[in-house]
Amino acid sequence: MLLIRSIIRPEKKDAVLAELSKAGFHAATVVDVVGRGKQKGIKVGSMVYDEIPKALILMVVEDKDRDRVVDVIMRTAKTGEKGAFGDGKIFISPVEEAYTISSGTKGL
Repeated sequence: MLLIRSIIRPEKKDAVLAELSKAGFHAATVVDVVGRGKQKGIKVGSMVYDEIPKALILMVVEDKDRDRVVDVIMRTAKTGEKGAFGDGKIFISPVEEAYTISSGTKGL
């Protein structure tokens, strides 16, 4: 199992979730977050905004589904044909175990 964490533009959140659902990946946790990447924030006039709104999508998937999920997120979260700074980042980590609280069942 893998934990896929995607940090994306908030205006792309609904489209990404819809495309993931179309692809059969319905389970996700979404958190509104703020942060900055390599661009070190945004400068507007003399003001610098270094806490930029983003959406964090958390998903646990089977190893075999990794490439499909990443492809959907990459394709849908990208701004324009070439993409742009601030489109986001995807992080993938192994998950050792998962349990369903209501039933106590181990696994997804």
